Amino acid sequence: MNAVGRRLASVDALRGCTVALMLLVNDPGDWDHVYWPLEHAEWNGCTPTDLVFPFFLFVVGVSIALAIGPRVEQGADRGALMRAALQRALRILLLGVAINVLAWLVMPGAHLRFPGVLQRIGVCFAGAAAFAVFTRARTQWVAIAVLLLGYWGLLLAGGSLEPFVNIVSRTDHAVFGRFVYLVDPHTGLGHDPEGLLGCLPSLATSLLGLRAGQWLREEKMRPLLIAGVLSLVAGYAWSLALPLNKNLWTSSFVLCTGGWAMLALWLCHVLVDRRGWPAIGRRFGVNAVAAYAGSELMQILLPGLGLQDPLYRHAFAGWITPLAGPYVASLAFAMVFVAVWWGIVYAMDRRRLYLKL
Repeated sequence: MNAVGRRLASVDALRGCTVALMLLVNDPGDWDHVYWPLEHAEWNGCTPTDLVFPFFLFVVGVSIALAIGPRVEQGADRGALMRAALQRALRILLLGVAINVLAWLVMPGAHLRFPGVLQRIGVCFAGAAAFAVFTRARTQWVAIAVLLLGYWGLLLAGGSLEPFVNIVSRTDHAVFGRFVYLVDPHTGLGHDPEGLLGCLPSLATSLLGLRAGQWLREEKMRPLLIAGVLSLVAGYAWSLALPLNKNLWTSSFVLCTGGWAMLALWLCHVLVDRRGWPAIGRRFGVNAVAAYAGSELMQILLPGLGLQDPLYRHAFAGWITPLAGPYVASLAFAMVFVAVWWGIVYAMDRRRLYLKL
């Protein structure tokens, strides 16, 4: 069946599973006791957790291909499409800033940060939408190549790839000062994993999703599968010269994570759309903004109101730790957190309530 003009459950499922995993890794009961697959690589490397944000940005591109692509082909006003996309991108970005400001006001010891996950999603959404509206496939592939090769050259020109002294961190420190994710207490230098220069390769991730979404629309599953494998091979080969690094969003990281995302999309489409398997995660997928933004607010308010520690200590750690250890207790809290939000998005879906920015 042609994918044009219909909502694909596989895409909602992939988006939803990504959001659910994002909640799981963002909300352990105890940050000192987290199983390694649920932690980011300290610097170089790539853990399963490091796949989460690239998968989401990839799905942003897929969704744009499915939502905007048909309208462009049908002759819709491109200026109107772009204005709508820019307005939505701005709303996403401002929501991210508002969440950061709230965290600074409410959470004990928190400092103000301007970059963030939603901010980068907004930037990549705007960029990928512009390519979808105004360019063809060949231009998009060229843009991906230019972004990845150009960013590699930029990293090399900046000298060291070490924390705080690389060109990405130095740029964020110059632009945002201390209003970044992390500040080295010894040197005063800052670093943000969602900073400015990293938006360039992150846009390449969304453009890979844009191309994958077009293949999905056209039911070209063989190119999607082949591209996923080739992207993985190229990414791991490139990592011999340019390490996989989520903090810097290196070009090799883009290809590796993009390859895994393509294969995941291919598998979801085959199993869900073609074979009728349950679209696990769909309820998170159709209310991704509500789940992520709402969970961030809960993550801010629980410690901000002094409820996090007693809740975790009495409801989880107090009885689970003696039986199974602190890692299990911490994971149990995260799983219950995800389950609570699944209940919320389930109820919203049953009532056909969908938060759209």
